Amino acid sequence: MNKPVFTLFFTLAFIVSVNAFNNKKPTGLMTDLIEHTDRVYENGFLSSLPLEQIHETFNQIQYVEIGSAKPVFAWVVPFFEDGVMQKAYQINVLDAKDKSLVWDSDWTYSDQSVGVLYDGPDLKPGTVYAWKVRVLAVDGTESEWSDDKAFKTADVLSAYKAAGYPLAKNIETVAVSRQVDANTRFYDLSKAAFGQLVLTVTSQKEGDSLRVHLGERVDNGRINRAPGGTIRYQVYNLPLIKGTATYRVNIARDKRNTGSAAVLMPDYIGEVLPFRYCEVEGSADVLNSVSVGRESVNYPFDETASAFSCSNDTLNQIWEMCKYSIKATSFLGIYVDGDRERIPYEADALINQLCHYGVDREYSMARRSHEYLLERPTWPTEWILQAVLIAWQDYMYTGDSRSLLANYDILKSRSLLALKGENGLISTKTGLQTPDFQSSIRFKGEIKDIVDWPHTGILGLNKQEGGEADGYVFTNYNTVVNAFHYEALKLMAVIANLLGKTDDAAFFTKETARVKDVFNKTFLSREKGYYVDGEATDHSSLHANMFPLAFGLVPEKNKEKVLDFMRSRGMACSVYGSQFLMDAIYNAADSDYGLKMLTKTDDRSWYNMIRVGSTISLEAWDDKYKPNQDWNHAWGAVPANIIPRKLMGVEPVTPGFGVIRVKPQVASLDWAKAVIPTIRGEVKMEIENRSGKYVLRLVVPSNMKAEVYLPVPDSRYSFTKNGEKSKITKVKDEPFLYAGQFNAGTYTLELTAR
Repeated sequence: MNKPVFTLFFTLAFIVSVNAFNNKKPTGLMTDLIEHTDRVYENGFLSSLPLEQIHETFNQIQYVEIGSAKPVFAWVVPFFEDGVMQKAYQINVLDAKDKSLVWDSDWTYSDQSVGVLYDGPDLKPGTVYAWKVRVLAVDGTESEWSDDKAFKTADVLSAYKAAGYPLAKNIETVAVSRQVDANTRFYDLSKAAFGQLVLTVTSQKEGDSLRVHLGERVDNGRINRAPGGTIRYQVYNLPLIKGTATYRVNIARDKRNTGSAAVLMPDYIGEVLPFRYCEVEGSADVLNSVSVGRESVNYPFDETASAFSCSNDTLNQIWEMCKYSIKATSFLGIYVDGDRERIPYEADALINQLCHYGVDREYSMARRSHEYLLERPTWPTEWILQAVLIAWQDYMYTGDSRSLLANYDILKSRSLLALKGENGLISTKTGLQTPDFQSSIRFKGEIKDIVDWPHTGILGLNKQEGGEADGYVFTNYNTVVNAFHYEALKLMAVIANLLGKTDDAAFFTKETARVKDVFNKTFLSREKGYYVDGEATDHSSLHANMFPLAFGLVPEKNKEKVLDFMRSRGMACSVYGSQFLMDAIYNAADSDYGLKMLTKTDDRSWYNMIRVGSTISLEAWDDKYKPNQDWNHAWGAVPANIIPRKLMGVEPVTPGFGVIRVKPQVASLDWAKAVIPTIRGEVKMEIENRSGKYVLRLVVPSNMKAEVYLPVPDSRYSFTKNGEKSKITKVKDEPFLYAGQFNAGTYTLELTAR
């Protein structure tokens, strides 16, 4: 998106949001993290049938079911005026059938607008309810009631159960078509998607047929019919009847991605294939009548919830590809590893979760995927540990602690304390993987350290390609595994304290400090000043250094040496590892290197995914780094979260975005603009960064506070806030200035060289 178009978008978005605030009513109502509980679908397509009338149809319909006996509510507070916060709320829950009042919360004096627990009489199973909310601002201004939002309870209610949407279908038409020869026509649907092909064809006689080719990859203007790896290509014969008819190509099931461990497509959708291109072969008279469309499938997705544009067009293209990747790969309603296996893995889920949060105000798919994996963990040690990281991000982005409480015991086991040796570190190779341990993490068999994937010499890698672990030397006690263990312990201390488990909190806090001390004594080389791979090797990899830096293990005096070493290794990790590499770089405030890595264009880059012809992020940087890769892996879409979280710098400081941090690191970009979704509303930003001037225009949504940081200029400067001189403070040991904590409102912050 070019600058003028984005400027218009940003301006219009701001005007629309202000007009919405002027309505003085809460919006964006969520029940158990689902905003559109009132939508009804018919075999994936949106229906005109109101939720209250679903009992009146015999058609196969789908809708959200709320399975929690006491659901939680969330809403976006109207923007009364700059600086005004919510003081109180009142919720009414009604029986949707007769509009009788079920629960009136009365005025509840609290600024809570997310994670608000229903506290009325027991809800009845299989019943449609509606709720509404109004709020009171601290200055005494009272909002209007929100519009009613209907929801249906499940036939069986539990104390807590995560909710989710049905899958949605959309019909997409061909963007480009051209005649290849007299008997072949080529169609391009613009982007790849998981879906089904629909053709309308006229045949003058019985016995005609078409041959239909579907694929993800083209070479020399034709579908590649042997694309390699798990890049998809299929061909079908389509018998025709006399006259005009519409046909749906019946996608064949793949044995590997429909096995016992795979997530299956629901019957109301049917089997799907990822494809962008179609070629149709047939007689010239029949071919001239063919009309092609695709029924694409995804989890409900709001295209307008996020936006980003900047002065670097490469980064703009990368953002658009990564954002679209999150939509396209949501086709199962659970995060999976791509089309080859369709199996959920924790590593995919963590990256997918952060990316989904970055591009849409949607939290239910991440939670459902997380809880699915708690019951069905996978084999890598670090990915077992990542369950704790996923759980924490879920809480920080939603403000809803019920999943933490319901799954506390399994999360505690996932910190892998049972694998701790006398030295205070954990190992999978010292005889501690007992049946009791395996049962505690719900895994059958032994777990193994992975570091990154693939390793050297597997999956068809030739001798010139060394795998994606940067030559990592595996020992009994490995640096990467113990960095994850430290992070899990650190988060478990906070989780235990949050849930009132004071003894556990004290234990985890003590253990976190102990592991940090032992970790650095064991793995931090005094001679080198950076980390080695394990306790019995002097080899240093990118991974042994980027994970400790990402998780806050590196002593201040060693950070520059660790960074220097990391810079020397470049992108010596997979697309999975790049998540932690980019986190480490930006956590260390090396914004110039971060931008360089985001925008580079060699074969180990996000731009290479675009260059090879994909519109969805790849499983690997290039075919040669993972010969069996697929072209639809969300873990390759890391910029979809790094751009909003790190480059634009918006992250939650308190759960549910009550307080956010705004700490942009745009480096040499002349300008950048973003709309970043949160559960409390949109954060809007514009940055100008040129001609001795740095300007941040910021809209903080209602009922939110923002801690705002600006980069330290190269020369002396003056600072103004909304046109008036103001104080700003240098942050110790960081290249940032702290502008202060701001309430909801619209701000223009300017640093000008003097």
